Amino acid sequence: MRSPAELTEAFRAHGLKITPQRQLLFRLMHGNECHPTAEALFQTASEQMPGISLRTVYQTLNDLATMGELRSLDLGTGAVRFDPNTDDHHHVVCDHCNEIRDVYVSGSDALSISGLDGFAVSNTSILFNGLCPRCTAVSE
Repeated sequence: MRSPAELTEAFRAHGLKITPQRQLLFRLMHGNECHPTAEALFQTASEQMPGISLRTVYQTLNDLATMGELRSLDLGTGAVRFDPNTDDHHHVVCDHCNEIRDVYVSGSDALSISGLDGFAVSNTSILFNGLCPRCTAVSE
């Protein structure tokens, strides 16, 4: 995801309105490794800017996704998450607390897969599930 200043210019170039609320969301998402939901981002934004609307959060996140600045992810955690890391990567999800982390897999583009039966694959997504270190320590 580009810097907040670059996103401001990209929004202007796409004819999208620049508001203090959107600029706050650009700052909150830039470098964010937590894969937040729109609701979690709304809560954080509301602490810094009371009065921001959940609709603004959703609209801004959807605009960023449409522009290719972030990805929306449905990883089976019950809510769509947003990931500003657009590099080629995959994810690991904690089965207990739903923490999500980026992971990098070497050679995933060279996998030999059977059973596609005519599917034209456009991308590969690998999801690892298990327990994060914190949840593993609690369960021992």
